[in-house]
Amino acid sequence: MEIEFLGTGAGVPAKHRNVTGIALKLLDERNAVWLFDCGEGTQMQILRSTIRPRKIEKIFITHLHGDHIFGLPGLISSRSFQGGTEALEIYGPKGVRDFVQMALRVSQTRLSYVLKFHEITEGGVIFEDKQFKVVCEKLDHGITSFGYRVEEADHEGELQADKLIAAGVKPGPLFGRLKKGESVTLPDGRVINGLDFVGEKRQGRVVTILGDTRFSGASVRLAEHADILVHESTFNKNEAKMAKAYYHSTTEQAARVAEQAGVRQLLLTHISARYLAKDAAELEKEAQTVFHNSRVVKDFDVVEVPFS
Repeated sequence: MEIEFLGTGAGVPAKHRNVTGIALKLLDERNAVWLFDCGEGTQMQILRSTIRPRKIEKIFITHLHGDHIFGLPGLISSRSFQGGTEALEIYGPKGVRDFVQMALRVSQTRLSYVLKFHEITEGGVIFEDKQFKVVCEKLDHGITSFGYRVEEADHEGELQADKLIAAGVKPGPLFGRLKKGESVTLPDGRVINGLDFVGEKRQGRVVTILGDTRFSGASVRLAEHADILVHESTFNKNEAKMAKAYYHSTTEQAARVAEQAGVRQLLLTHISARYLAKDAAELEKEAQTVFHNSRVVKDFDVVEVPFS
């Protein structure tokens, strides 16, 4: 599981940062990519990455401001031209369906796959299968804005094949039964318990990706004990009044969310174009005074989501 940042800027594209687009790469887990927001130029950013549009399975839109959705029609169209045939599911606030369908209708775009919309009005579980659960909650951004929490199911313990072979058990059908924790009788009469040869379960990982927001209790709840929290930091610590007026967060406020939620790592994004490299480094230091494991990300950064 990896997070790749396709755009880390706020408001408008800049030479050094494109607007928001975040890819949660689940290639090992389900051979798929989940996209969070799709600002203008996101498909151009994808061309500079290893991501294949046909692998994009779901798109989660946090809110309907242009820097988070203007790339949607183009990406949806290109996915069709580039061989995408599997259904694409789009989750987001009410209005995302109208936006996309209007663009496709006016441009007379026909897709080679089914487009499924899930318009969200309230928080709660919006997706769940045997591998993952996605929970959302409303944030505080003036316009309806959601944060998303992705919870991975626990991983079953791995069969310790080397240990079995050392015990004289040959690879074969017995391995499958032992992997299930069954007790089996060997040809020599020995009875072995599969539980003795299966490693411990690994706790599933949690990734929280928030939309634009003021400091919010909902942010803390969504981020509780997350392995990675992705949080906007549009303003520095001296601009708290401006952040409140524009329904955004400062670096310190993002770090407070991480601290209160007990997350493992904080990744700061949605950086204003007025902050260049040196300024971004200062933003990072500001956050680190509150929450040490904080980092300002840049376009094309790839961060692995570690197991606890």
